[in-house]
Amino acid sequence: MSQGVIHSNRREFLLKALALAPALSARGQDRPTFRVKVDMVVLSFTVTDSKGRYVNGLKPQDFRILEDGIPQKINTFAEGNKPPLQVLDDGSTRPLVTAQADPERGGIATDAFVGTNVFVLFDTSNYMYRGFVYASDAIADFLRGLDRADSVAVYTFSRNLTRAAPLTRDRNAALQGLRKAVAGDEAALYNSLLLTLRDAAKVPGRKVVIVFSNGPDSASMVAPDDVRAVAEDEGIPIYVISTSDANKDPISAGVFRRLAARTGGKSFFARTWQKQVEAFEAIREDLGNSYTVTYYPAPNPNEGFRRITVEIVSDVARRYRVSARPGYRPRPAGS
Repeated sequence: MSQGVIHSNRREFLLKALALAPALSARGQDRPTFRVKVDMVVLSFTVTDSKGRYVNGLKPQDFRILEDGIPQKINTFAEGNKPPLQVLDDGSTRPLVTAQADPERGGIATDAFVGTNVFVLFDTSNYMYRGFVYASDAIADFLRGLDRADSVAVYTFSRNLTRAAPLTRDRNAALQGLRKAVAGDEAALYNSLLLTLRDAAKVPGRKVVIVFSNGPDSASMVAPDDVRAVAEDEGIPIYVISTSDANKDPISAGVFRRLAARTGGKSFFARTWQKQVEAFEAIREDLGNSYTVTYYPAPNPNEGFRRITVEIVSDVARRYRVSARPGYRPRPAGS
């Protein structure tokens, strides 16, 4: 969460929109005892070499996950869109063939971790009027090229959010929703992103939000750093494709870079249709070459921001770069 104070009307909007009080409540309140809800953490990350090429084929035993320096036991492990593996106490793995149905630990069905739940948030405000058709075509190409295991939702926004196509593996349904979009009105990007995150947070397994926008926000009630904090805590990477010139709109460009970097996503500035297609292709490659692990956090007295570190346990680790979200805040008990 940003260090500034959230105004009361903004806080009310956030709480009503997401019902995520732990992510948005004020810090520094005295609590007589330590109580947090132990939710399973879903963590996606990529590994690249010194030349920026993806490193594939690593195993669970090649990684060490830390929260505030405390080692975590990996529960499940998956590479790209391959079926997840259960990691046993001795470090060996086996296919995850049955549901993880422990109610006290938020158990969910195995197939929730197959593929990625992709939420595309398309800016249809008047800022996008000139490049609207080209943008729609670039998104359509991206949808067609997603892995069959992936699910996709298409949302559009100007002043208000429209859920053009709910989460589905039916590419035709997603494309039909996309083609119904029309341009016009002012842009409430951060309001719409917050509502998209609310929907994504309800879905188990791996999920990402892809924002396609011209950049300026003229109608939102919430601040981008408040929205970023929610995505960070929920573990939802945000990828941003901006059609604006980063040099001419440095404020929006800086916000987009922070949103992406702090949530484990990436930002792209693509003014032409070809650059937009290339950005979508880069995102698709990122999704297909990511590792996803789940774990239940080990006991930790820190009720605030918990820093996540992903280490590679091998001699070649110094030649590799891990890209992951920096951390999250646990939910208070009862939330």
